[in-house]
Amino acid sequence: MLAIVDSGGANIASVRFALERLGVASELTADPAVIRAAERVILPGVGSAAEGMKRLHAKGLVACVKSLTQPVLGICLGMQLLFDSSEEGPVDALGLVPGRVARLPESTGITVPHMGWNTVQLRRPAPLLRDIAADARFYFVHSYAAPVTSDTVATAAHGSAFAAIVQRANFSGVQFHPERSGPAGAQLLRNFLTAT
Repeated sequence: MLAIVDSGGANIASVRFALERLGVASELTADPAVIRAAERVILPGVGSAAEGMKRLHAKGLVACVKSLTQPVLGICLGMQLLFDSSEEGPVDALGLVPGRVARLPESTGITVPHMGWNTVQLRRPAPLLRDIAADARFYFVHSYAAPVTSDTVATAAHGSAFAAIVQRANFSGVQFHPERSGPAGAQLLRNFLTAT
């Protein structure tokens, strides 16, 4: 069973539709027992880190998410919440991946938020990117980004490089929206669902 954490994010419906297109049933839930019992968990999210953490605290889900041992995929804000903290608030996050999420820097020709299609640059082999072309493009919408660290699987650039895909133990995260990224995004979700 696949559980989608009911974190109140605006991308939940599109994530569910993307999974349905893959023929995968999911359960949207804020029940810690259901989430812990799931074979895989998706943590979606759109909006600010402070609001995202406030919703997780209000639903009693912080300890639950931190305790998970099965594969977990954070999407967009869901990925950012895996980190120690975020400048957006500022707020302490889940602390599952070391690092602090920071606002993307603006410069000449670089506007924030970053909205649009970008490629990602692989830093190390990743099951999430299996059977996805190196020049595949993914859809990004964000103003804050995670730093490039040893947990970074792939980077993207908007003025400067940031972590586009991270993985630490059973927790993975993608800054882009795979549910809105066409065939490449669908393959990434399929890879998450089938990776051992």
